Amino acid sequence: MSRTALGTMTWGKDTQEEEAADLLAAFVDAGGSLIDTADIYTGGHSERMVGRLLRSAVRRDDVIIATKVGHTPEGYRPHDTSRRHLLATLDASLRRLQTDHIDLWQLHVHDAQTPIEETLAAIDHAVATGRVRYVGLGELTSWQVATYATWQRAGQSVGRAPVVSVGSEYSLLNRKAETELVPALADCRAGLIAWSPLGRGVLTAKYRTGVPGDSRAALQHMAPFVEPYFDERSRSVVESVCTAADGLGVSPLAVALSWVRDQPGVCATTVGPRTAAQLGEILSAEDVVLPREIREALNDTSSATAAP
Repeated sequence: MSRTALGTMTWGKDTQEEEAADLLAAFVDAGGSLIDTADIYTGGHSERMVGRLLRSAVRRDDVIIATKVGHTPEGYRPHDTSRRHLLATLDASLRRLQTDHIDLWQLHVHDAQTPIEETLAAIDHAVATGRVRYVGLGELTSWQVATYATWQRAGQSVGRAPVVSVGSEYSLLNRKAETELVPALADCRAGLIAWSPLGRGVLTAKYRTGVPGDSRAALQHMAPFVEPYFDERSRSVVESVCTAADGLGVSPLAVALSWVRDQPGVCATTVGPRTAAQLGEILSAEDVVLPREIREALNDTSSATAAP
């Protein structure tokens, strides 16, 4: 699995199919393999687009498809991880993705109305029937992650599928995962897939002097996602990243991405470039390794865990 995952959250809305095809082909050509999507991204259009591109832009065997399940935006409750919903949604994802299996099926959320044993039994059934290869979790609390993972580990002798990964936001601007989640994952022998490792784009330093017209923060539906990182603490961290970048002769993006990628417990970082140029800069950062002194300085500057 590649250390960088190509995120597709905006495919079908902000990223159109021709652009997505170019991004996916370039990503795979550069050695990337992990494609991140979800059943709810752009109302299912993200999965549909990925499915079509698996037949036109790249080969299915060259990629690892990770998708998610559990949200019910059109349903009678916000989350549903019942056996009925999970298995029906899995079949729908397989149809949209035009594949016979999901490589990494991730439980996006915790559903307090469904017993955990029912949820995990449905996931085990999906693995046993060959429709899912590996199991991961999404935005769950640390205690929920530990509960799910421990339940699965205790039953491995009877065929339960272990939890191999958990997705969580993690960057120099948001280090909440370090408090409980990262230690829990180490104990559960699962890896962290860090999403938004560039601090929702703020760590690229593109917002140092304002909001560029072609940035996500300039889009009405994305501005609320980015603006929480326009505070004073974030500005201080960004300046430290820029100082490190100047000293190393690399981009701020490379510094921020390298810091996350090489943190203990991180198995992959999920990025969502909108253009080929953005993807090129991300891929060029693959070989950047931060000196110990710079990592320690960035750790000190960003040590506050407060985040939105």
